[in-house]
Amino acid sequence: MSGALSRFRFMAYVVGVGLLLLVVAMFVKYVGDNSGMMAVVGPVHGFLYAVYLVFTVDLALKARWSLKGSALVLLAGTIPFVSFYAERKVVESVKEERAL
Repeated sequence: MSGALSRFRFMAYVVGVGLLLLVVAMFVKYVGDNSGMMAVVGPVHGFLYAVYLVFTVDLALKARWSLKGSALVLLAGTIPFVSFYAERKVVESVKEERAL
């Protein structure tokens, strides 16, 4: 389970940072009228989020999370800063061997 947790933690941080970059890219696109950054960051974040989903489902199955807990952690990658909070809570729950 430690491998699944490590992969999840890494991707949670990567997706969190990517989401913050996506917000900056959206700001540049709509305020600065320049879509160049969005054209790069958007697809990269989308791909990384898909990887995050796979690693999260893998950990959820191994840790036997509830459907609700799994869904909340999956959605955490869509709201800025929430993936960082979710990562902390997931690490705590896995180390204490309790399900989400």
